[in-house]
Amino acid sequence: MMQRLAAHSRSLLAGAALSAVLLAGPAFAVTPADTLVEGFAIDDIITMDPGEAFELSTAEVTGNTYDLLVRLDLDDTSKVKGDLAESWTVSDDGLTYTFKLKTGMKFASGNPITAEDVAYSFERAVKLDKSPAFILSQFGLNGDNVAEKAKATDETTFVFTVDKPYAPSFVLNCLSATVASVVDKKLVLEHVKPMTPSADYKYDNDFGNEWLKTGYAGSGPYKLREWRANEVVVMERNENYHGDKAKLARVIYRHMKESSGQRLALEAGDIDVARNLEPNDYDAVSKNTELATTSAPKGTVYYISLNQKNPNLAKPEVRQALKYLVDYDALGSTILKGIGEIHQTFLPKGVLGELDENPFKLDVAKAKELLEKAGLKDGFSVTMDVRNNQPVTGMAESFQQTAGQAGVKVEIIPGDGKQTLTKYRARNHDIYIGQWGQDYFDPNSNAQTFASNPDNSDAGKVATLAWRNAWDIPELSKETEAALVEKDSAKRAALYQELQKKVLDTSPFIIIHQQLEVAGLRGNVKGLKLGPSFDTNFVWGITKE
Repeated sequence: MMQRLAAHSRSLLAGAALSAVLLAGPAFAVTPADTLVEGFAIDDIITMDPGEAFELSTAEVTGNTYDLLVRLDLDDTSKVKGDLAESWTVSDDGLTYTFKLKTGMKFASGNPITAEDVAYSFERAVKLDKSPAFILSQFGLNGDNVAEKAKATDETTFVFTVDKPYAPSFVLNCLSATVASVVDKKLVLEHVKPMTPSADYKYDNDFGNEWLKTGYAGSGPYKLREWRANEVVVMERNENYHGDKAKLARVIYRHMKESSGQRLALEAGDIDVARNLEPNDYDAVSKNTELATTSAPKGTVYYISLNQKNPNLAKPEVRQALKYLVDYDALGSTILKGIGEIHQTFLPKGVLGELDENPFKLDVAKAKELLEKAGLKDGFSVTMDVRNNQPVTGMAESFQQTAGQAGVKVEIIPGDGKQTLTKYRARNHDIYIGQWGQDYFDPNSNAQTFASNPDNSDAGKVATLAWRNAWDIPELSKETEAALVEKDSAKRAALYQELQKKVLDTSPFIIIHQQLEVAGLRGNVKGLKLGPSFDTNFVWGITKE
């Protein structure tokens, strides 16, 4: 026992020493052969608990460190494939999904993976009731019934019962989301924190949430070694992984905000991959014979949102005017060149029901006319919360300049990812600029957040983007629900196209572009594949030659 503890201590010290060296930067000119070091803006990470995490950078980490029942099939994104599940069936009435798990699998801890772990993972996510819980609770789950509706019937059989006969593809796509990650029940229970039940929290423990904010209880190809906010994430190969082992011993994400800093570090060999390159730096990397580039369209859109609690922003004419005060063409040819495509509807290209319509362009005269109709001929002042990295900073500054031409004075309030997101989620902003990535590869993911708000009160539990911006839309919410249960694909696509037209015309969302994710890499890095979502950016197949 003492030998095992000593070995574990040496491993922890070695990992800490390595990350310290890598964080030191230029003094370490070449990264180790068994380690991939990525420069990445990771200041949006708030928690590593898959039952709570809802940020893009965290999704990539959990996608590589946790397993799911099913995962998106990157060879055909209209399908999912088994991850922990070997097979599954759907009952004739469309309400019961029965999953058979593969046998002989283990968590990184060495504990066996059973259907009971799956059931517990669903239960804790629903009872924690954090931001992503709605992905599961939308199927009729709540704290009182989840143990019955998501249960293990034996060691390898998990049964999931939904409240309506949804299209099976929708249900399975939701189960590919981070919130459905399977955690090690035995390990988590060793770290639960006792709680006093109250009006806000009805359970007697925190389901290990405080520990899992920085801890790890997964079974993926990599295991989380450590996360230090705004500094580093270290993942190490999981030797207990049930599939093909990760090619490299570890992957380290170094927090690097600036594109130019990432490019210089890449050129110097201080990092192996640069993940937040702006157009000029990306172009420079592509021309460097010692480096390479890769890119992939993402199911992510960048948008400006207008809080309807602000009486000026709540006026329909103002919402419309601000959509004419974005210089889409200039953005597309400058700071978004090569990393984004102008796209003004909420469904990204490649998703069922996409609508490729871009009716808005910079038109200051039309904007002034609309502002005058709203009784704001001389304009007004407003604040805008902006995460202090690119491209959103450049986009915000461009909008500030063009809005000013119509008398709208925009004060930019910069902050890191955690600061801006926390304020945004509390509905305390005026204007927010950010990005939205799909939670699962289905049109409902974006339709629900941009076009549904079932409870607009401050106590509303379904914290969609429409809710965050206090947009009260009971009729659109009903239409979103109708599209969700339509099983005919052509009819369902038509419903989503109609929804997008209404949101495009009347909403407090100014959708600007769809992301094209890019990366620069050292010439010896092979096998980096960027997926359509951040949780499908898989790194376990990467090698260094």
